[in-house]
Amino acid sequence: MLIGLKNWLQVCNTTQRINLSSMLSQNQQQKQQLKILPRQIQLLNIFHLNTLELEQKILDELNENPLLEELPADDLVFNEKTSKDEVQDYMGYEEYCHDDIPDYKLEHNNYFNGTNVPEKPIAASVDFRSELKQLYREQYPEEEQVEFADYLIDSLNGCGFLEQDLTELAESISFSFHKWIEASDLENILMKIQALGPAGIGARSLQECLLIQLQQMDTRRPDVQKAITIVDQFYRELQTCSMEKIKYHTELADDELQIVVQLIASLNTRPASEPEASTNNEFIIPDFIISDSGDGLEVSLYRSRSANLYINNSWKETVHENELSKRANSQAAQYLKSKLQSAQWFVNAIQERETNMLKVMRTIVQFQYQYFQTGNMMDLRPMILKDIAEKTNLDISTISRIASNKYASTSFGIISLKKLFSEGLSTQDGEKVSNRVIQHTIKEIVVKEDKAHPLTDKEITQMLATKGFNIARRTVAKYREQLHIPVAQQRSRWPEMKN
Repeated sequence: MLIGLKNWLQVCNTTQRINLSSMLSQNQQQKQQLKILPRQIQLLNIFHLNTLELEQKILDELNENPLLEELPADDLVFNEKTSKDEVQDYMGYEEYCHDDIPDYKLEHNNYFNGTNVPEKPIAASVDFRSELKQLYREQYPEEEQVEFADYLIDSLNGCGFLEQDLTELAESISFSFHKWIEASDLENILMKIQALGPAGIGARSLQECLLIQLQQMDTRRPDVQKAITIVDQFYRELQTCSMEKIKYHTELADDELQIVVQLIASLNTRPASEPEASTNNEFIIPDFIISDSGDGLEVSLYRSRSANLYINNSWKETVHENELSKRANSQAAQYLKSKLQSAQWFVNAIQERETNMLKVMRTIVQFQYQYFQTGNMMDLRPMILKDIAEKTNLDISTISRIASNKYASTSFGIISLKKLFSEGLSTQDGEKVSNRVIQHTIKEIVVKEDKAHPLTDKEITQMLATKGFNIARRTVAKYREQLHIPVAQQRSRWPEMKN
């Protein structure tokens, strides 16, 4: 019995050692993970900024970092002007005492350049949101939730549509005003805003915009009733121009359906007038200037900012002294050290941004040299981000951020860099052309068509084939939608397009 007990203890000890060894076992694994450093993310964000956004970013950094300073723009050209503008010692008093230029002319020149005096006043414009807020207060003077209505009105886009979901807006309003509000309450406020006008304001979709306009008409009219039914129940068929299906379900004759469709086509698709009002006053500050020097095209930045930024030398010496002394671990020393590193990184980031921007823009100009010479859209070559990335040895994400939201001033106007990038399609001759060229050709065909008998997508496809572009009808429909050109059935009452 003792022998059996001894054997049993040995088995137990062996089992415990096996369990203990399995618990202490180690597994080695080798993985490859790509992690982007926070500094790299900040650098890409700086690449994405345009000229105005960069100015604001630099201003914020100057306010937050005491070690970062900016050299005034006047000081950059002060040394050049000093040699010819400052009074020389040998010039006598007689040369300056008989200055016959009147003071009022000198004072006027401080405000306006003689060759650039404004000729007409700037037209004042009233935002439609301000008018809506005023109308809401006049219509509902005892309303307790006026601030919620103001929030909804401010959330409308430039065309007067409400793109955000009411549930998300209710959460945002609750956090902003520290008052809980339900989406159903916002629904009631939105209905009041929609009733103020213009018809369709505050709609959450184009379908709702059309329905609001129809419901504000005389609903006793048969054409209005049928139009409401078609927009409400057969909106997808209306978009795809499935007129046979609509005619079958609504039991309308051909002439009756034509009257109803013409009524729907006459409705306003943009209830707010802000885009039209702001078109004439739109002002874009370019990021690049492309000029023809005679020997070729030259690329320069609209404004270089790296030359203006510098680090305060006295603070830099203080940081170095703190590192050599015992105060290196104090909070003040650590604060100055971090600000010095931040300032050095920011200045280097601005320099790297300008260097890469010039490198990318010069490569684009070289790639699209014929287009920048003529300004003709037909000379635009197919070009994608990968093409520029391979020539500049930069990452595609860097090219994308540099090209995004950037504009270039050329001899034929200001252009967006994003519009220069496009896929390529093969012609009958095997030549690659940009899809921008095909879109431009489609627009020209639609502009020249007879509006009494608009061309269908199939007819446009056939006309493109005669010009050497072999593309499918669905591709034509896709490009037409990208150009915001309605279908043929709706273009009979469509206003003339502009080039």
